[in-house]
Amino acid sequence: MTRAELLQTFRSTASEISEKDMQSVTEAGVISELGIDSLELLEVIGSLERDLNVRIPDDQLVGIQTVGQLLNLVADKLPKAG
Repeated sequence: MTRAELLQTFRSTASEISEKDMQSVTEAGVISELGIDSLELLEVIGSLERDLNVRIPDDQLVGIQTVGQLLNLVADKLPKAG
């Protein structure tokens, strides 16, 4: 999965859960400024885990502030192509 595909997956998932338009969100976007509360963020992460078949330990989410940081964490959990 490319980085652009990962970002689009985040946008779609976050839009659906928060019921806000997230299509212009970039990796530099600060999650707390997107209008996503902590419960919605947990729903977004859970959905990403299910959709992408990854597991993100809760302790690794501490300190995540931007969309890019979250995508880095998700990308690290994806199976490596090879």
